[in-house]
Parts: sequence; C-alpha cells; structure tokens
Amino acid sequence: MCKDKKIKVILCGGGTGGHIFPMISIASEFKKVNKENEILFVGSSDKMEMEIVPKYNFPIVGLWISGLKRTPLLWNILFFGLPFIFKNFLLPIKLFFSVIRSVYILYTFKPDFVIGFGGYSSGPFVFISNLLNFNTAIQEQNSSMGLTNKFLIKNVNFVFVAYDKLKKIYSNYQVYNFGNPVRNLKIQSSLESYDHFKLDNKKKTILVIGGSLGAKSINEAILNNISLIRESSYQILWQTGKFYHDEILSHNLKADNLIIKPFIDRMDIAYSLADLIISRAGAIAISELCVISKPLILIPSPNVVDDHQTKNATEISKNGGCIIIKDQDAKNLMMNESISILENNSRKSSMIDSLRKLSKPNSAKDIVKKIYEIYDSKN
Repeated sequence: MCKDKKIKVILCGGGTGGHIFPMISIASEFKKVNKENEILFVGSSDKMEMEIVPKYNFPIVGLWISGLKRTPLLWNILFFGLPFIFKNFLLPIKLFFSVIRSVYILYTFKPDFVIGFGGYSSGPFVFISNLLNFNTAIQEQNSSMGLTNKFLIKNVNFVFVAYDKLKKIYSNYQVYNFGNPVRNLKIQSSLESYDHFKLDNKKKTILVIGGSLGAKSINEAILNNISLIRESSYQILWQTGKFYHDEILSHNLKADNLIIKPFIDRMDIAYSLADLIISRAGAIAISELCVISKPLILIPSPNVVDDHQTKNATEISKNGGCIIIKDQDAKNLMMNESISILENNSRKSSMIDSLRKLSKPNSAKDIVKKIYEIYDSKN
C-alpha cells in the first residue's frame, strides 16, 4: 500500500446508524493513512446522516431520494393498487433528479473509488457510478444481503462483507470478509470505571443495552424480575433508552444493585466493567461485541426488515459466541439465563474464546488496505 498516493473516495448510504458509522470509520481510516485523501459522503437529504456526518468534520451531499413505501395488500386489492401508487407517486421523479445529481457529483468530484454502504442513496449513486466506469464496491453489514445491496452486487467491482456465509452465497463475485468497521474502543477496567457509574467493584456486573431509544421487551424483563435482582449478588447497569426512561423511574424501583441510565455515553467504560452483556442483535452492535468479547445474550428485535437481527445472532450462536433469547421470551428467561451464565465459569470461558475468534478489530484498516491495493493495481 503506497501511503504517499492521495486518493479521492465517495462513501454513500445512510438512513440508520448501522450504515452511517461504518462509513465514518472507513473515512477516518483513509484520513489516518494519508491526511491529504479527499472524502465525500453522499446521503439522503432528509435522513440522519445529514446531521451526523458533519459532526465528524466530513463533507456530505444529499440526494432527494426515498425508498418504496409499502401499503397493506388488502387496501391495494380493494382500491386497485391506488394506495401504493398514491404513496409512491413522487418516487420516479425523485429517482430521475437523484440520477442527474449523481452524475454531476461524480464528474465534479472525480473519485478514484465509490463505496456504497446500503440505504436509499446508495442504490442509484453506486449504480450510476459503475455505469460511468468508476471503481465501485459495496459493504454489507448484516449476515443476509439487504435489498439495495442485492440489487447492486451485480453492478459493482468488489464486495465487502462481515460473515463468511455471504462469501459462500456470492462466490461468483469478488467478495472479501473483513468484518464490520467499528469504533476504536479502549477497554480497560479500573476502580475509576466503577466510580463513573457508582457501581461496586466487588460485584459482578450485567450490562443491559437495548439501543439509544430502548427495547420494550428487555426493559419489561428487568421490571418483571426486580425481586430476583434485589436478592441476587450481582449488579445491573441498565440503559433504558430515552423513550422509556421517565416511565421506568415512575415505578420508584428500590434496588441498590440497579443503576438506571436513559443513555450511556461512555460505552467504553460500560463495556470494560461488564461481566455479561445483554443486547439487541444489530450488525454493528454484534461486531463491536465480538471485539469486546464478554459473555453475551442477544435478544433480536422482531421489528426489522427480513428478520435480519435473528439471522445475525444465529451466526454468532452457532459458533458458540452467544445465547439467543426470543423477544417474546425475554420477560421470563432473560434474568435467569444471565445468572446461570455468570455462575458457570466454563460456559463463560467458552463464550469469550468463541467471540475472540469471531472478532475482526482491524476491519476498517483491512478494507482501506484492499482499496489501496486495487487502486495501485490500476494505476
């Protein structure tokens, strides 16, 4: 890899943090390799990437684009498809203007590489980039290919994935499994870590996280087992999510071994002191948790497209890295299973070893290195 060479890269996608933060990790790595490298983000003009990306001091351009809006099948049958047409009548116009703007961005910025990360903006932009003979790649975070990337895989030069399963499915393409780019978290437990959350350093800690907004089933599992928690020798650091926090505080829970937070901003400290982690099964969360390598319970959200969280969790579970609890079973099983794991040293050790084998802490470095190799071979 020739670090002296300056290259220009467009990273496109967004809509969710699962698409945005891998892009930011890759962009940061490109800048680390050579601060003269030029990075441009392309997103959807009305999505969260337009607010998040500038906070990391990267430029972003928005496309006027959205996805297909689904309507109930019965309504479409009764009203001859009019509900679907009414909800999506602007889509062809948006697509047309997005294509025109994509062409303009490509010919003014002139990237050496375009990488799509999924999301509405990724589809038309990467497709047009490939059509105009720019070097293109996609990065798929989940264990099953998303709709946009399924469409794009036939129209790009290279594919980056996070699961070997996808390498086997798409073996006819140039697929590389470097894992998902994640934050560079420094995990180091200390007395100060426990003081930060007012925890007891002599007790084992269960970290419960259900995402920034929270997870109803996970929160209910805590509330349903408050007596068990009070009587246990363990302590719980509980991220309720901002949406549920006030309601949970209204229960006036009295448990010295239960620390309640709406959101944990120092997740590095929380990870460092956790003896067991309970989490949803989003792709980036799982990749981060593999790197952290602490005993793990995953409770996949049922409210995601194509049930991809269950598929993600299954890939970790079949390799011995976690226990999966179904969302509807969390209320009755989550706390008992947590205690069972913490009281079984061989089970804990086995999980930790499995997660370490699955972890790919250098994902961003490996992807950027491969991009440079491809670029060098063509120049």
